[in-house]
Amino acid sequence: MSTDPAFERAYDEMMEKAIKASAGERKRRLLLDRFNEKLLAQHVWWEVRGDLAGLIPEMEIADLKDGTRFSDYGFLHPIRRPRGLLMEADAFGTHLRDVSRWKYADNLERQNHLLIDGWHLLRFSRDDMLEKPRRCQQTLLAALSSWGFIAPKDRPRLNVYERAILHYARERAGSVRIGELSNDIDVSHRTIKETLLQLEKRGLVELKWSQGSKLMRFFAK
Repeated sequence: MSTDPAFERAYDEMMEKAIKASAGERKRRLLLDRFNEKLLAQHVWWEVRGDLAGLIPEMEIADLKDGTRFSDYGFLHPIRRPRGLLMEADAFGTHLRDVSRWKYADNLERQNHLLIDGWHLLRFSRDDMLEKPRRCQQTLLAALSSWGFIAPKDRPRLNVYERAILHYARERAGSVRIGELSNDIDVSHRTIKETLLQLEKRGLVELKWSQGSKLMRFFAK
């Protein structure tokens, strides 16, 4: 895992504060090896948000049966408190292959209860966080925007080309050929490609490439 000094400082401060403020089962969980959870914080959350402000490790939640559940991370909604976003970092072995039937059923019931109780939930696999971090970042960014965690002033502003391309794509509600778009809005292929790459980084479009690495089509998310 590559080291970003700013992230490491922020992560250590977050964990130290959480451990000091916790007790019992939450403290025990915080002191365990947190490789997968740290991956989520560094490769996904940090890359999208640029800080760890408001992120709560081992978020403790009361479930519908008056029991206590834990989520790898919680982030409270700016308006709809005390509800918000929960995030899980899942390794294949510990979350699927090695689980008992009872535990598997309980995990599903836990997730159902969280959703019924008004929480939003995102789950990321260790493999994706290591090998496809950009996809995880796009998922998080889309969720934060869709679920109202990003205030209008915090949303990235779109330039005239970006607005035109997104409007064109959403009018058609499907994939769009690059050549067709270029002809219809009278913008060069080069400008369209550069603009689409920026929109992809923001999680607003998905690009389709040919086997020869030529950008062929895209669709808006």
